Amino acid sequence: MKETFMLFLFLALTFSGFSQEDKQQNEKYGEFHVPVEYYKLENGLKVVLSQDKTSPTVIVAVYYNIGFRIEPKDRTGFAHLFEHMMFQGSENLGKMEFIKLVQENGGVLNGSTRFDFTNYFEIVPANKLETMLWAEADRMKGLDITQANLTNQQGVVKNEVKVNVLNQPYGGFPWLDMPQYANTNWYNAHNFYGDLKDLDAANLEDVENFFNTYYSPNNAVLTVVGDFEPEQARKWIKEYFAEIPKADLPASPDISEPRQQEQKEFVKNDSLANKPAIAIAYNMPERNTPEYYAMGLLDQILIQGDNALLQKKLVDELGYTSNVSGGINYLGNMFNYNGPMQLMFDITYDSETSKEEVVKAVDEVMAEISENITPEMLNNALVKMRSQLYDELGGTFGLGRADLLSSFALFDDDPSRINNLEEKFKEVTPQLMEETISDYLRKTNRTILTVNPLLANNEKTN
Repeated sequence: MKETFMLFLFLALTFSGFSQEDKQQNEKYGEFHVPVEYYKLENGLKVVLSQDKTSPTVIVAVYYNIGFRIEPKDRTGFAHLFEHMMFQGSENLGKMEFIKLVQENGGVLNGSTRFDFTNYFEIVPANKLETMLWAEADRMKGLDITQANLTNQQGVVKNEVKVNVLNQPYGGFPWLDMPQYANTNWYNAHNFYGDLKDLDAANLEDVENFFNTYYSPNNAVLTVVGDFEPEQARKWIKEYFAEIPKADLPASPDISEPRQQEQKEFVKNDSLANKPAIAIAYNMPERNTPEYYAMGLLDQILIQGDNALLQKKLVDELGYTSNVSGGINYLGNMFNYNGPMQLMFDITYDSETSKEEVVKAVDEVMAEISENITPEMLNNALVKMRSQLYDELGGTFGLGRADLLSSFALFDDDPSRINNLEEKFKEVTPQLMEETISDYLRKTNRTILTVNPLLANNEKTN
């Protein structure tokens, strides 16, 4: 799974530019403007169409409203396991034939499991749109669920856990570790990769029930971005998806978190690590609130780019590390999640430097910013955010665009939100920034996780 989402992020951030039509619309509106057509089929499938004539390619993306933190309690890792199962064959496509179909038609594809969704996408020549719509509909109708396929993928996922986490230095740090330490609600705090015993316990009935519930059209978004004619796309979508029956969906679990009142500190012993490391996470405001957008700008000021305050302090001034990594949502971006989240950053540092020295330097940055949010600082953050948004929207023939459109349709029932993002950030004032810093960048709202290297166990201590 780690390679999957890393590839997705790489693709989403690779810039390819806007079409001439987009640029003309940008000049008209004074900000970016993405064409959005949104409707629903009678079976509940949400459909988003966004035409882009930049290149003769098209993206088909299907997002299902099931992710790490809303999987069944007795089936940890099941959302991720099912991501693998979706490539094991359907009614008309045998095992791995979906992948072969895309590649033989000159396309690329991938899938990933995130906090709040599991997604699949294909980027193909524009004249292969109908083929991809047919193929996605084929596996939405039903999978080839066999014991052989299940057993095989259980082994694949368990091996992935061993290779990417258990047998890697800094394995799972901090993207997999921090949610388990920072959160208190099981849904947000369990091991997203899954306990090996839970993976072993999964049976065919579990798989069938999971598929019939969560992989239904009324729990999904179909997004098409690229060089296509909307009228023709609507006809194909109706032909291939309209007759797929909807499911009775269970009530969404309560994934809320209580307000944190005390700083949390933990140590993870890592026998494979050769340097200490630290991750510091601050709980985010509720999504789509004014403070949420303020934290997005604080992310730009504190973490993103060579001129970020933490980079200047920890790297340029003190030389504690060579790089500060971080942001909002390590499994994506600040827009494609739907629940509690942290603004987080992490570094590795030499053994000669103490954790206390690193934390002291961080506290100095936080104290400085709490007293010095200037209009110039805010404007610079807006410029960086605008640049990041353009990169997201223009990346890899529109893959970043497809991601945002799908997320906003899935979580907000409003993919047109994509065209209001810049305006929301522009509404943030220095006063709101100061209030957000006071309420969310306080010590009692953070969790500190350090990696202790060269020890013989991986147990958690506090």
